[in-house]
Amino acid sequence: MTEPKKRVAILISGRGSNMTALIEAAKAPDYPAEIVGVFANKPDAGGLQIAAGQGIATAWRWHKDYPSRTGFELALSDVLKLWRPDFIALAGFMRLFTPEFTEKWQGRMLNVHPALLPLHKGLHPQQQAIDAGDSESGCTVHFVTAGTDEGPTILQRRVPILPGDTAETLGARILVEEHIAYPEALAMLARGEVSFAG
Repeated sequence: MTEPKKRVAILISGRGSNMTALIEAAKAPDYPAEIVGVFANKPDAGGLQIAAGQGIATAWRWHKDYPSRTGFELALSDVLKLWRPDFIALAGFMRLFTPEFTEKWQGRMLNVHPALLPLHKGLHPQQQAIDAGDSESGCTVHFVTAGTDEGPTILQRRVPILPGDTAETLGARILVEEHIAYPEALAMLARGEVSFAG
């Protein structure tokens, strides 16, 4: 008897290109996870329509409707209770969580960041890498903890930084690698090949 697939909720803020990569990967019969819902923190996130078009449940809560981060997280948690995910995958989700929320999902929430962590955390990591004179950059899939981009690494993929690169050209090449790394890392987690050790 085959193992039941792990249930995954994806959180987005925009078009969700990494979301799409995960949805496509999960279509493979032998992929160990299924996407059970896509949640956005604003109503006009383009990825919601893409997910709905694939027959995936969607929901959104406009974070500006909530006076506190905790209030927004309670609304998100209500949605997650309906979907019963084993894991959460952040795909361009531009909100920071409280330590209470990250602890609740510790070891079960992933993010992909366009840099070779622990280098260049936070915003504009591609420009940070260029400004630092690095010879390479890439992407990191990591567990989410209370500290921004600080959780344990699951997987990295590297790209060279080329002469004349801008944040945009470098970012485009890194994004190609993100779309490979994220489904691979999620599969590793779903199969129990990696676990949180924080």
